Amino acid sequence: MPETARQIADDLRARIDSGEFGPGARLPGEPALVKQYGVAKMTAANALKLLVGEGAAYSRPGSGTYVREFKPIRRVADRRLAQSQWSSGNSIWSADVSGRPMDVVDIEVYESVAPRWVARALALEEGAAVLVRSRRYVVEGSAVQKATSYFAADLVRSTPIAEANPGPGGVYARLADIGRGPVDFVEELRARMPSPEESEALDLLPGTPVVEIYRTALTAEGNPVEVNHMLLDAGSYVMQYNFQSQDAHRV
Repeated sequence: MPETARQIADDLRARIDSGEFGPGARLPGEPALVKQYGVAKMTAANALKLLVGEGAAYSRPGSGTYVREFKPIRRVADRRLAQSQWSSGNSIWSADVSGRPMDVVDIEVYESVAPRWVARALALEEGAAVLVRSRRYVVEGSAVQKATSYFAADLVRSTPIAEANPGPGGVYARLADIGRGPVDFVEELRARMPSPEESEALDLLPGTPVVEIYRTALTAEGNPVEVNHMLLDAGSYVMQYNFQSQDAHRV
């Protein structure tokens, strides 16, 4: 009885997990799968597409399908946003990539009219000016994240936040310098497929999704001081969240 595309994909994934096909290895092509499993060429092609869609493999047109190499960046939300991280002069980004070569490139800092969603997030009047900070993060030579932060221009215009290098501790340390240090953060995230422009900016392999994150930083009084839109290469990240029980009925 012919195997289904799902069964073939599961078999190939098991062979990947066992180490038979290591990172970067070329998987059997459609002719080999047709012969091995006794299926139609379309079924073999769909099995390979399943592995690509799940992130286990990537396709090189005209060459074949290869096992994706995954060396995860572990993004631990509570650790990277802790005040002890940025108040000691470290960037929150450095918490993700300790010991790995990294760089921040394509930094742009400029003023603009706030997009409507940014004005709402920062509690600004429609048409208010915002300071925009855009950059890309590169680890071991590969772009893994693109981020754009927005601040009320009147709040930060005359501070180091308006400079390409805001200094030790980054923008949160500089917000603290003017009495607006963030103490609470709200992150909303979803996974989706990238646009062609986003794929190019992050140099994504075909079939790689992105994780889109919107983060709002709030002062102790609950006032928003920054909103940050991030796009992460989903093939490069593991997202970790640590929680404690807040059950009021525990004794």
